Amino acid sequence: MQKNLIFLTFSCLLLLQACSFPGVFKINVQQGNIITQDMLNTLKPGMTKKQVYFVLGKPVIDNVFNPDLENYVYSYQRAGGKIDNQTIKIYYKAGIYQNHEGTLLENNPAY
Repeated sequence: MQKNLIFLTFSCLLLLQACSFPGVFKINVQQGNIITQDMLNTLKPGMTKKQVYFVLGKPVIDNVFNPDLENYVYSYQRAGGKIDNQTIKIYYKAGIYQNHEGTLLENNPAY
C-alpha cells in the first residue's frame, strides 16, 4: 500500500513538473491584412471601394468615424519576440480611391 502511495505521489510530481517546463515552444503569430507591393501597385486612382476590396481584401478594422479612410493593419511576432507592425492607409473621396500611404515590412515571412 505504501509503495502504491509513493508511486502515485512521484507520478503526480512528474506530471506537475512537466506543466512548468521552461523550454516551452513558442509559435510565430501574424494578425491582420497581408499586403504585398504587387497588390499596392495594382491600385489606380478612380477605383471604387469594391475594386480595392477585390485587390486588397476588406480591412480587418472598420473606420466608423471617417468613411474616406481605411487602415490595413498587420502585425508579426516571431516566437514570442519583438512585434513588427505595418499600417497601410487607403484614402477615398466619395467612395473613389485617391491614394495610399504607409510602408511595408521589409522581411515579412508571410509572402
